[in-house]
Amino acid sequence: MSKSSDLIQGTLDLLILKTISLEPKHGWAIAKRIQQVSNEVLQVTQGALYPALHRLEQQGWIRAEWRASETGREAKFYALTRAGRAQLERELAQWERLSDAVRLVIRTV
Repeated sequence: MSKSSDLIQGTLDLLILKTISLEPKHGWAIAKRIQQVSNEVLQVTQGALYPALHRLEQQGWIRAEWRASETGREAKFYALTRAGRAQLERELAQWERLSDAVRLVIRTV
């Protein structure tokens, strides 16, 4: 991620899980989707993305399989597992609590 768009620790996992919640995507497509949906504010570097994908796969929240991408090249596509869907729900709830708390502080202090 670029310095101009530093995120709260742990947010990348949430963004990845949410991005692949509708359909499997390969790494470059995940990063591009996050960038597009955030109106170009969030940019996930390969140095941050691939270690996160590896960690999520080790935790059993995503699974990967090799298949042809839209360009015809082989790419590793990542999809949520059942445990990943449950984790996404937990992370979304946690994010809502945190963002609500921050909103309260910045509006009242």
